[in-house]
Amino acid sequence: MDRRDRRTHGAHVDHEHSVDPEKRGGHGDREASAGLGAPGDLEATVPLMAFTERRARAVEALAAEGFLDDDGHPLIGVLDRYRVRDRVRELHDAFDGPGGRLHTVAAKAATLVPVLRWFAEAGMGCEVASPGELAMALEAGFDPADIVFDSPAKTPAELRHALELGANLNIDNAQELARIDELRTTVPGPGHARSTRTPSIGLRINPQTGSGGIEAMSTASHTSKFGVGLADPGVREMLVEAYAERPWLNQVHVHSGSQGMALHRIAAGVAAVYDLAEEINARVGHRQVDRIDIGGGLPVDFTSDETDPTFHQYRAAIEDAVPGLFDGRYAVTTEFGRSLLAEAGTIVARVEYVKHVGGRQVVITHAGAQVATRTAFAPDSWPLRVSLHTPDGRFRAMTRAHDTRAGGGPAPEPIRPTDPALRSDVAGPCCFSGDLLAQDVDLPAAEPGDLVAVHDTGAYYFSTPFSYNALPRPEVRGYEVGADGRVRWEQVRAAQSVGEIVAESGGGRPVRAD
Repeated sequence: MDRRDRRTHGAHVDHEHSVDPEKRGGHGDREASAGLGAPGDLEATVPLMAFTERRARAVEALAAEGFLDDDGHPLIGVLDRYRVRDRVRELHDAFDGPGGRLHTVAAKAATLVPVLRWFAEAGMGCEVASPGELAMALEAGFDPADIVFDSPAKTPAELRHALELGANLNIDNAQELARIDELRTTVPGPGHARSTRTPSIGLRINPQTGSGGIEAMSTASHTSKFGVGLADPGVREMLVEAYAERPWLNQVHVHSGSQGMALHRIAAGVAAVYDLAEEINARVGHRQVDRIDIGGGLPVDFTSDETDPTFHQYRAAIEDAVPGLFDGRYAVTTEFGRSLLAEAGTIVARVEYVKHVGGRQVVITHAGAQVATRTAFAPDSWPLRVSLHTPDGRFRAMTRAHDTRAGGGPAPEPIRPTDPALRSDVAGPCCFSGDLLAQDVDLPAAEPGDLVAVHDTGAYYFSTPFSYNALPRPEVRGYEVGADGRVRWEQVRAAQSVGEIVAESGGGRPVRAD
């Protein structure tokens, strides 16, 4: 049956859509609260509905709008603004205490200017690692004083621009430090920069405390490409002397966290760099290093809608290992990304075909490696939960994902369908066999026109698409759900057209002879 015959259409709504609470599905519990509140307001009251309920309403609103029936955009990425706001509040609460704080969002987790603007409006900073990310952060409204520039391959022009802005700098290596020595002789001082205060500048230290469960994501291994290896022969002495010779070096940076890393191992990396800061300050006889950038990398639970570990657990683990870090003598900078955004995001896509091959149901959707690149190419490291919905958005079943956190247990049981389950693969549109969102999972019989929702994809997924097969970038929206049940949309990024793909690939332009 044609998908349009199986759906009850609602009129297209640009800004909001309501779903009758008495006629909807969903499986979230309500939270006691009242009022919406501005997502950027950390003191705003929590929303009436639990996150899972809001997410279910968003899927149903998309279905009622008929958005996914349009062949021009059979998938979309959506972000729950309340979930983002709640994570920001939790971060601030967890790190409350004496001493300065600069909490930054890692721009690479969501290179979308409107999303970055949410964080700017919430009083956060932004960590960037490229000229494009820096330009996005400035466009989003971040003060240069609240921007941290990280990259292992900064060019002289990029360094000059960051110094002129007065952004904070994490120096990756001794050769970069030498470049900055030279640039500082020609770049105006902080008083002439756009920054509102003296920037924090220091070296990135690799504590070499070991890898986590995902080697490719581990930044504190003995051979990591990032930073200066603290345990390498002669390096510690070199660092102490470098700071003693340069009074303007006033911070140290470490990023030992990542998905698959245990909290105690992340904390060990922070402890190693804290000890280095203490040694530098003892050597120069005063508190020259007054800020420690502890990075980010808090693991995310991809197996459920629970938040584990929390920012409070992260703070406690570090405080156990480094009690002096939070006594007010040092300002602290953080650089979280995935842990702020992942849970808030959902990819929703149309099922185009369903076929049966080798005793397995293959559900062909429009979401694959182009929006879930890590999952397609490294499914053991980046598993995702996928839920199946009827054409009108009602929930039917959800697959499970195994736990990639350090010490994680077995995957929880999936939310099983009431219909008989079939061994199934959920596949994407890309032209290679490994383009799978889920493999050998239990799902009820699907039909063309059904919908799938891919959970925990708010960071590094639809925000940073892969242009394989010249597939278009999907539309991205933020959403809020009011006490009246209405879903209010904010467009973050428009869907890319085929014409834009052709133009971006050089189409219609003369070929240069040289």
